[in-house]
Amino acid sequence: MVGARLQQRDSGYPAVLREYLGVCAPIALTVLGNLDLLRQKKLALFCSVKCPGNLILQTYDLARALRDAGVAVIGGFHSPMEKECLTLLLRGTQPVIVCPARSIERMRTPSEWKAPLAEGRLLLLSPFAEKMRRATADLARKRNELVAALADAVFVAHAAPGSKTERFCQEVFSWSKPLLTLESGENAHLLALGAKPVQPGHVYTH
Repeated sequence: MVGARLQQRDSGYPAVLREYLGVCAPIALTVLGNLDLLRQKKLALFCSVKCPGNLILQTYDLARALRDAGVAVIGGFHSPMEKECLTLLLRGTQPVIVCPARSIERMRTPSEWKAPLAEGRLLLLSPFAEKMRRATADLARKRNELVAALADAVFVAHAAPGSKTERFCQEVFSWSKPLLTLESGENAHLLALGAKPVQPGHVYTH
């Protein structure tokens, strides 16, 4: 896989990265796919590695609703629940932006990504240099900040109490960016933080 490089000085570079990340905004992005997807309203999707059973079912329903509504979704799609959502989303026709926590240069393209790429509804994006070929906790943190900065709203299906995902939610909330989650006792700590509760079929009406 060979991607194009998008520099900060280029007109297509997303201004929101400088707005939210400041001096930490990537100097350049490697991109593969339809760059026009960056201009659409985007919902970021996140979920902790461990997700309670009742929230798994609701998150499946949410992914189907997003797919059927044609909502553009952006994420790293790394945790098990996120991967399941990506599989569902790629079966639809709506735009998807995938941001791996590693370089996408010379990365093998999964077979299920090839048709969406050819159809212009999938964009791969990475701020990491070619030598960064293995995902690490630090790269994942930077990737998550990138995804949240690019998104118009951030949906977190579940963030385990005390987890890195919960700390990430606190950062997003400090940006005054819409933070959404499923209404559940398992997400009480996110609701207390200020996340707006949503129903699976109405996640993007807020």
